[in-house]
Amino acid sequence: MDDDLATLFLCGDVMTGRGVDQILPHPGDPQLREACIGDATGYVALAEAASGPVPRPVEPAWPWGDALGVLDSVAPDVRLINLETSVTVSGDFAPGKAVHYRMSPANVACLTVARPDVCALANNHVLDFGRDGLAETLATLAGAGLRPAGAGPDADGAQRPAVVRLAGGGRVIIAACGAASSGIPRAWAAGVSRPGVDLLPSLSGQVAGQIARRAQAGRRPGDLVVISLHWGPNWGYEVGRDEVAFAHRLIDEGVDLVHGHSSHHPRPIEVYRGKLILYGCGDFIDDYEGIAGYDKYRDDLRLAYLASLRRGTGELAGLRMVPMQARQLRLWPAGQRDRRWLAATIGRISRPFGARVELAPDGVLALRPAASRR
Repeated sequence: MDDDLATLFLCGDVMTGRGVDQILPHPGDPQLREACIGDATGYVALAEAASGPVPRPVEPAWPWGDALGVLDSVAPDVRLINLETSVTVSGDFAPGKAVHYRMSPANVACLTVARPDVCALANNHVLDFGRDGLAETLATLAGAGLRPAGAGPDADGAQRPAVVRLAGGGRVIIAACGAASSGIPRAWAAGVSRPGVDLLPSLSGQVAGQIARRAQAGRRPGDLVVISLHWGPNWGYEVGRDEVAFAHRLIDEGVDLVHGHSSHHPRPIEVYRGKLILYGCGDFIDDYEGIAGYDKYRDDLRLAYLASLRRGTGELAGLRMVPMQARQLRLWPAGQRDRRWLAATIGRISRPFGARVELAPDGVLALRPAASRR
């Protein structure tokens, strides 16, 4: 591996609750308060109807499937996920929400098996079981040696970046925040003495500048800065002008990479002033298998993003994306036809942003060349 580069593994939403939790060794209370399904095992049944039997219980590594082999072979310097579930036994369902996600703390090995360096928590499900559920989530992650970002016991804690030291010197500073457009209730915003998430008041340039400066407050020479951002709707490839302007302002203010998520499928890619913007990484792990209605987006196809940044400048040296497919509540390598579909789709939606995506001979999607807009 090039000592001048730092390789980051990034993915979108990792939702190990509900149906996924039910197949793990220590399933929690399956009760749900959804209009159509009242028991989390119903999502296991949907997956089985779509893809065949799912063994129970499975090992903690099961939901990650072949993605773990990818990570082992690449050995990225930093692993960043958006953990979109509460990790709690609380039964305090957040009022006014149609869907609630929780995983039993006894199943935390399902997270540690992938060895994430940072779990972004500024999303619309981490408080699905109230502030006590958030406190238990934070305590469980801390007990497992997992760093959170984007949520905390107060505003200072929610805004505090996670810092990952790189072998050979330098660090990666990761701050996480969320926008109301992703469905985060305004009441979930952390306050002076109120637990919650780092919720953006708007997508204005002023707010972007504040976020960037806060993340870089302790920056040293050789550090890289990443903003992990939960924003936008669940479906659709469009990127709003306010989102583009916000991401650009972050880069203009010194951020090296924008890691967007919330959509159930990948959104466009852009290289702006030499820096990578992922407007939406799509889901990575969930229990949505067998749910119909948005088939044209092929949300069964997932991408593991591997971004290599130059340590001295933060500029993108290369981006490779490994296509996976969710079947039986597990990640498998995507087939050749699906890889071609992903390459064509991501290439088409990213072309207006100046990015070109191709299917490499080894079956991995690659940004070629790493074009940059200014």
